[in-house]
Amino acid sequence: MNGRNKMRIFANVAVALALASLVAACGSSTTDRTLSGAGIGAAGGAAVGAVTGGNPLTGALLGGAAGAAVGGLTDEDDFNLGDPVWD
Repeated sequence: MNGRNKMRIFANVAVALALASLVAACGSSTTDRTLSGAGIGAAGGAAVGAVTGGNPLTGALLGGAAGAAVGGLTDEDDFNLGDPVWD
């Protein structure tokens, strides 16, 4: 793997983590926050992967994992985007 590919992967991961932390999750329970964080992170990661020329599937996996982690590890007082659609 050359230096350009390594930088692209690093940039994809950094942007996916930033997006996941900005729009971490909604809901009041840990489960709601984890699920919505994973969904938001996966969508953002796939978009970043597609826009930057990377693999959208890899971006979705990384973004989904980051979003789930941020959603599950924060509480309602940290990030609150309202009730999830399924409530």
